[in-house]
Amino acid sequence: MKEAQFYEKLEDKKVQCNLCNHHCIISKSGRGVCGVRENIEGVLYSLVYGKIIAFHVDPIEKKPLFHFYPGTVSYSIATIGCNFRCLHCQNYSISQYPRLYKDIPGEDFTAEDVVKEAIASSCKSISYTYTEPTIFFEFAYDCMVLAHKNGIKNVWVSNGYMSEEVVKTIYPYLDAINVDLKGDEDFYKKICGAKLEPVKKNIKLLKELGVWVEVTTLVIPDLNDSEEFLKEIARFLFSIDPSIPWHVTQFYPTFQLLNKPRTPVESLKKARDIGLKEGLKFVYTGNIPGEGGENTYCPNCKNLVLERFGFFINKVNMKGSRCLNCGTLIEGIGLP
Repeated sequence: MKEAQFYEKLEDKKVQCNLCNHHCIISKSGRGVCGVRENIEGVLYSLVYGKIIAFHVDPIEKKPLFHFYPGTVSYSIATIGCNFRCLHCQNYSISQYPRLYKDIPGEDFTAEDVVKEAIASSCKSISYTYTEPTIFFEFAYDCMVLAHKNGIKNVWVSNGYMSEEVVKTIYPYLDAINVDLKGDEDFYKKICGAKLEPVKKNIKLLKELGVWVEVTTLVIPDLNDSEEFLKEIARFLFSIDPSIPWHVTQFYPTFQLLNKPRTPVESLKKARDIGLKEGLKFVYTGNIPGEGGENTYCPNCKNLVLERFGFFINKVNMKGSRCLNCGTLIEGIGLP
């Protein structure tokens, strides 16, 4: 265990955790919503420091990040726990584990171990992913600082629910983030156990602080696939920066949301069209490889600049981050 950051002590040995926008008030011997921060005699501890439950080498496109060192691989880690309770979580066996069991499984890692493994795997970056990285902040932060010292980039795949204080603490070491923008306020309340507004505020703040931001919306039939809602997201992203890549991805039934069908391909194509018509430069369809929606096109001349199939790049028609056809700069970091 490691004493947590971002909390304050209250009366009767209670504490308030300020790591995320739940701002949990935790009584003695209790745990926060995430299930991995425990109040022990008035001191808040992280139970998952260095307890890695998953570690893999992934294509950066799997995060998904399409405009951040495309074609590279990322050393990806996670602990158990999450501050959301999404009914459709594909990684529910680790994200929701603390709600079912008291033990804290995982293999013991140090920050040095993580960076060493990333280097040995020829990874350009380390991704804090699979579950919400905010909930293992203390370990992630130590890894991130050490990663930068060794020339390795840091990536978060996040629900975007961290507190503003956390955003302002991590941004010097956070190179890129993919934030889920899941649905409207009702969706967040019923499906995730959270609120929408903090996520939108953090997307804007992260962009303002210079972090490379991409956004993902998992499109679920009858829950967040209306034209009105999709336009609302596109307009929100456009208001921040039209070059923010938006990934609209296919849902498949899982966990506690088994009564909804897989998202029709046509629904995803429609969502992509909506994003482009609203002025976004880069909109991608996900989980439907081979449909063409994974390719990057020049926003000026519409020339194909990066051809993908799934998570892999097949063809490059750009140089120095510019379209070979018209010379337009394609926004991103580490582009060919």
